[in-house]
Amino acid sequence: MLLMPQRDWQWIYNDAYGVLSVSLGSDMEFLTPYKVKLLIPDALTAMQFNVEHAKFYIEFVERLSKTMTIADAVKVQLALNATAAHYLLKPQMPKSWFFDTSAICVYSELAKIFQLRCQGVNVDVMVVESNIQASLVMLLSPNLLLSDTKQLQQFECIKVMNDRLHPVKASRQIAAA
Repeated sequence: MLLMPQRDWQWIYNDAYGVLSVSLGSDMEFLTPYKVKLLIPDALTAMQFNVEHAKFYIEFVERLSKTMTIADAVKVQLALNATAAHYLLKPQMPKSWFFDTSAICVYSELAKIFQLRCQGVNVDVMVVESNIQASLVMLLSPNLLLSDTKQLQQFECIKVMNDRLHPVKASRQIAAA
């Protein structure tokens, strides 16, 4: 079942789990992976899932529907995480040094899937925010070891220069979650 935004949706910082969540009415809550240190100050107080958030969410779901054959529940999960990342994460500087440069020039756009290569490992990522030089991407793969002390978990975001984005071969199917 594809969830569409409702007037009673709101962002809440969930103290019990230590992450941002979305209250989807009286009996449902969606937990994002985003912890307090990654969030803007406004995300720590209850705030409406406003019209701008709803438009982004719906556009993201529509783009996913056109490019991927995945369950509605996965679309909702990706779109809610992407909306949270787009509006409520602190701005990031690119951390491109972790990743190999791509030999192919790509066009980055919202909800497009690419690969990043780090220490000989390829992982799938999805664009959450894009500009001409860099993109904020969400990790679709289960996890990624960036260094001995730093790793990304599924659905966490990192900003990279667009020259680090490797195209995904068209014949390959992407499984998220």
